[in-house]
Amino acid sequence: MERIKKNKKDFLTLKDYSKEEIVYLIELAKKIKNNEEKYSKILKNKNIALLFDKPSTRTRISFEVGINQLGGNCLVLDSKSLQMGRGETYADTAKIFDVYLDGVIVRTFKQENIETIASNCNIAVINALTDLYHPCQILSDLFTLFEMNLLFKKDFKFTYVGDSNNILNSLLIGFTKLGINITVGCHEKYCPDENIISYIKSESKSSGNEVNILNDPMLAVKDADVIYTDVWVSMGNEESTQKIYDLKPYQINRNLASAAKKNAKIMHCLPAHRELEITSEILDSPDSIVWIQAKNRLYAQKALLTYLYSD
Repeated sequence: MERIKKNKKDFLTLKDYSKEEIVYLIELAKKIKNNEEKYSKILKNKNIALLFDKPSTRTRISFEVGINQLGGNCLVLDSKSLQMGRGETYADTAKIFDVYLDGVIVRTFKQENIETIASNCNIAVINALTDLYHPCQILSDLFTLFEMNLLFKKDFKFTYVGDSNNILNSLLIGFTKLGINITVGCHEKYCPDENIISYIKSESKSSGNEVNILNDPMLAVKDADVIYTDVWVSMGNEESTQKIYDLKPYQINRNLASAAKKNAKIMHCLPAHRELEITSEILDSPDSIVWIQAKNRLYAQKALLTYLYSD
């Protein structure tokens, strides 16, 4: 596996990474998973901080564990307990990070917040979730599909159903970067953002993939190899009765899954709202690979850290 020279120190969105870089990271994740000890000193003497403005389970644990397993020191920061809680700006805080740290992993509300941090420091900045993107999750998802010999399979059909959000944005970018077709089943009121669609159309001219957006959920999942969903209501927007009603036909249940290929794999980035976007019957079924997805966050993120910090 030939090392690809990186041309950007940050990981703010998959837009900034080439197909070759993404494939390299996926392959590296597999190598690390098969031989973790070989990479146990990559972050020796490195101090990496987690700055989380929003709650987290998988992202926080996988990054903490991954940094420690790579030999680094992980600092977990809460913006409310920093001077940010008293009004210090993201830009000024970033300049302090630059003095003490070797990198920072940020989970925040607005994409512009993490871009401000990245533009005001020289250390590596990693996006651990914003309102627009969740690139670490999708990097792990791509690795999971690659590991299961599905990602580059001929005539592979991947369908996402449900709400349009940061997960779908990053899936669209990731699949387009790799030149792989993707189908989206969404309500007409909750289709992908026009800026994302514009970007995808532009990129597809060179990548050659097709993005199919359908309002009929049964047609969207017809003959799918994989069905993916996410929560319908994001953190901070829990009150949305009308949205839940509108998206009810997009719930992954036995009936919807029956339109896909037999034993089609089920994906969900978690946390799941059982009996809303997905039934427990499907989430806990033998075809569900959601727990493999969660486990692979560790290896995909260790690959990213190794890529950013190895010589």
